[in-house]
Amino acid sequence: MRRVDYMIGLKDFAMLTAEQFMQDVVSYYHVEDMGDKLAGAITEGGFGSVPSLAKDGKVGGIVSEFDLLKTIMEGKDLSKVTAGDIMTRGQVSVPRDTPAPEIIHLLQSKHLIRVAVVDAQGKLVGIVARRDILLGYLRATKPIWTF
Repeated sequence: MRRVDYMIGLKDFAMLTAEQFMQDVVSYYHVEDMGDKLAGAITEGGFGSVPSLAKDGKVGGIVSEFDLLKTIMEGKDLSKVTAGDIMTRGQVSVPRDTPAPEIIHLLQSKHLIRVAVVDAQGKLVGIVARRDILLGYLRATKPIWTF
């Protein structure tokens, strides 16, 4: 479920947070899952990327279409590399209370499609896609928003 789907009424967009935009049902994989499994999930699920979790449940990185294509171009077999081998590491997650402008900056600076939302322990609680931010903007800034 995308929480932004239930946003009603005008709001200060800059004050909206990751928790208000995020989808709380998230497809994720583990760092030891194989690349071909992730490629199948991404293509069949229509995701641009999926979070990759370490054994402790914390977000270790994110595997994107870009990461998978780069691996193929390097001549590697996706069935022989793990998510941990190819994932984008570093800041690919935000806390629940991260404001919209910070999320947008992260998405743009890292060229991400989606960013994981984590709790205080670094465990996955949701995901925010660029599309969620755009929808949230429209819902927050237009008195009556229709397609």
